Amino acid sequence: MTLSMCLLLATALFSIGVFGILTRRQAIAVLLSVELMANAANIVFVSFGHFRGGALGQVFTVFAMAITVAEVAVGLALVILLYRAFGATRVDVASEMKQ
Repeated sequence: MTLSMCLLLATALFSIGVFGILTRRQAIAVLLSVELMANAANIVFVSFGHFRGGALGQVFTVFAMAITVAEVAVGLALVILLYRAFGATRVDVASEMKQ
């Protein structure tokens, strides 16, 4: 697999993630789309690390994955809070939580 194929794969994943964020209204679907975008970035880091001959891309990806896990935990906690408060996980309902 060449670098351009890896970047094409990452671009496709990132584009699917952006499409999911722009079109979905459910909070879980939005979180999944953000995860797709984060995984696309991780693929880019690993690809450049592999093709440039260093391990820095892999090391950075491990740290990025750890941060992503924390993000998912906080995001799911917010989704549970949203569901308990309003009985739905739609993102547009979350604006009512400000009041």
